[in-house]
Amino acid sequence: MPSTARALVRYALLSFLLSAFAAGQNSEQRTAHYLDSVRKQPQLLLAFLRDMPKGGDLHNHLDGAVYAEDLIDFAASGGLCVDRTSSQLLAPPCDASCENYKVKPAVECAYGNQTLYNRMIDAWSMRNWTPGEESGHDHFFAAFSKFGLASHTHVAEAIAAATNRAGMDHLQYVEYMHTADGGAAAQLAGKVTWNPDFAKMRDALLSAGIKEVATETSKRLADDDARAREIMKCGTPDAAPGCDMTVRYLYQVLRGLPQEVVFAQILLGFELASADPKFVGLNLVMPEDWYVPIHDFDQHMAMIDYLHGVYPKVHITLHAGELAMGLVPPEDLTFHIRASIERGHAERIGHGVDVMNETDPLGLLHEMAARNILVEICLTSNDLILGVSGDDHPLPIYMKYGVPVALATDDEGVSRSDLTHEYLRAVETYKLSYADLKRMARQSLEHSFLPGESLWTDTKLVFRMRPACMRDAPGAEKPSPECEQILSASERARMQWKLEAEFAKFEKKY
Repeated sequence: MPSTARALVRYALLSFLLSAFAAGQNSEQRTAHYLDSVRKQPQLLLAFLRDMPKGGDLHNHLDGAVYAEDLIDFAASGGLCVDRTSSQLLAPPCDASCENYKVKPAVECAYGNQTLYNRMIDAWSMRNWTPGEESGHDHFFAAFSKFGLASHTHVAEAIAAATNRAGMDHLQYVEYMHTADGGAAAQLAGKVTWNPDFAKMRDALLSAGIKEVATETSKRLADDDARAREIMKCGTPDAAPGCDMTVRYLYQVLRGLPQEVVFAQILLGFELASADPKFVGLNLVMPEDWYVPIHDFDQHMAMIDYLHGVYPKVHITLHAGELAMGLVPPEDLTFHIRASIERGHAERIGHGVDVMNETDPLGLLHEMAARNILVEICLTSNDLILGVSGDDHPLPIYMKYGVPVALATDDEGVSRSDLTHEYLRAVETYKLSYADLKRMARQSLEHSFLPGESLWTDTKLVFRMRPACMRDAPGAEKPSPECEQILSASERARMQWKLEAEFAKFEKKY
């Protein structure tokens, strides 16, 4: 038989075997096989991950989620000015013209001056950041004070921009960290004398009107949410992708402020999460290595510990371990994660990068696995801020020890990233399988702070669905009466059921 004919026969036989192999696989296995086939083709891998359902983003700061281009639009529409040298936003009045020699031009001048426009984007994000000239850590955190005047005065626009990008990223759910009171708790704290007796300090703040601040904060957020949906044209034929998103909030405590303000904000967070279903918990933010967060760390844990006793049903997630060797003295790397769990009652840990520097790290990992404490993994910001990536990052260690993990964006606007690229980085760096990615997406909803029972009875090694729903097609539009009873009683289970429907639809393509 001629060589060409033999080659054609071999090709036909191979095609037959591959077709037979594919026919014997279910849709999940075929999807996993496709991921493996494009693993070394970044653009095809990117397209696959873009379309993949991702569940929820549990670690997302609203201020940092907005891209600089949007922030420039917010600032221009608000008539703000910009310091041409530092790119710091300033209140009006601005210089009368856009001439290059003007120090305080109107932000709208940037539309006609590409140099100014580019300089603002670079100052407000990690775009074009050059290692060596300034640390990634310092450049990253300096951005917030530069654009803060725009984000704080355009909350509804920020919600719309960030939520729409999340919808485009095939997410279903997001928890935004947001200091939604506009500084009211801090002002109230200034009217009350600090008392180290937390019970008496709480009583003083209650008497001064902290519940009224909570009521006003809820109203303010409801208005911003409604306005955001108007901006996204929800309920119209032109509705943006963000309209299908479910959005909840974590009250964001600024732990770098004076102790009386931190206590007032933590108390406000507990009050909001107890009364307003839009607020599902609280978190402490600001750089963990700054003086006050380091110096007052034990006191902050004591505050949370006390208030957790008063409001035991409120969910808590805490930034902990967003540190690296050299950033702080070695002793400050040894206890933040464990203390946040054991004294701060954290159900989730944000970042957890320095876990192997903790005292008895393997014991801590076993404890986290046993207590089902999820780690919110933010690969891009950990690289940009801490310089921790690749083999130095603990993601594979958490997975090895059975600690649940979910990928998150942190501050995607400042980082110039999105959740798809977090998944891309994870796959390319750690050779994660489709099963790994699917587990992470499921974990993001399993560990969300949505109310209600889970759809799953077990999530340790494999996800086992509740018996009442096991016989239904995943995500079926019309589940059995037994399954429907579970779904109707639980917002969390409904969200998880929706994810299973999205996975079924996604995998059908392969």
